[in-house]
Amino acid sequence: MSKLVTIYGGSGFVGRYIARRMAKEGWRVRVACRRPNEALFVKPYGAVGQVEPVFCNIRDDASVAAAMAGADAVVNCVGTFDKSGRNNFDAVQVEGAGRIARIAAKTGVATMVHISAIGADALSDCDYSRTKAEGEAAVKAAFPGALILRPSVIFGPEDGFFNRFAGMSRFGPVLPVVGAATKFQPVYVDDVAAAAVKGILGQASGTYELGGPDVASFRELMEEMLTVIHRRRLIVNMPFWMARIMAAVLDFGSLITGGLITNKILTRDQVKSLRVDNVVAKGAKGLADLGIEATPTDAVVPDYLWRFRPSGQYDAIKASARNLRHSD
Repeated sequence: MSKLVTIYGGSGFVGRYIARRMAKEGWRVRVACRRPNEALFVKPYGAVGQVEPVFCNIRDDASVAAAMAGADAVVNCVGTFDKSGRNNFDAVQVEGAGRIARIAAKTGVATMVHISAIGADALSDCDYSRTKAEGEAAVKAAFPGALILRPSVIFGPEDGFFNRFAGMSRFGPVLPVVGAATKFQPVYVDDVAAAAVKGILGQASGTYELGGPDVASFRELMEEMLTVIHRRRLIVNMPFWMARIMAAVLDFGSLITGGLITNKILTRDQVKSLRVDNVVAKGAKGLADLGIEATPTDAVVPDYLWRFRPSGQYDAIKASARNLRHSD
């Protein structure tokens, strides 16, 4: 019988790419998620019955163990940007990560991969970065041989970065950003998945920081995005003091509604994280050490941002027609 990998958060942005790659490797893939009925799109990644979504609540030992039963390898892709509620930073990124690692070690799982993030720092005043570091520590304590991956901002067709700002650009002549000078090293989602496969197959362990071939400021990335979608917008950098006030008001709005209205625009924690460069540290092991050639943004981004162009898929045709009229 082929081997089995359980991917916690396997229907998410990164998890689905890992699931697809492992199906191609011939493994059975169990996609553990909160809403398996919304994850049916993973089933065609393999042959009939090869990839199966199952319910799992990573805040519960029994649920995690049930999803892991019989697995040869596990991957934890679960993360959150929610500071409050039951699925908050500590519950998901610290306790949840530690729970998966502890149960994996206890049940004799051979390999484990944990998706963390560049900037993970136990001393950070940013709760996201702090809990990412504490989650790494919990994983290492329970499963010392785990592969820990720290990606920079991840791009790809379903990303929440380029897609988000490209969408914002449609609503006015100004594109506001916070931390325009902050540097990022965007990494392609399938490169992250390829790195995870190395860990699942037992070919790598330890900690790796994953970044693409290019380092650019937030402003430069937005300029690249605007060029791709054929729009002219004034990129305005919002000062950090102003961003903190705006984020505090939005966070308060979420608080007084009891979480019914979630702040998905800008949180105080995100403002803190935007003050720090998000690039691979000097001397850190990366994609090259895993034998993976990093994919540049310009090789992929135009393939999925075209829908944000003024005329969408017909933008190039219209431009060509205009050139023909001018040549007359």
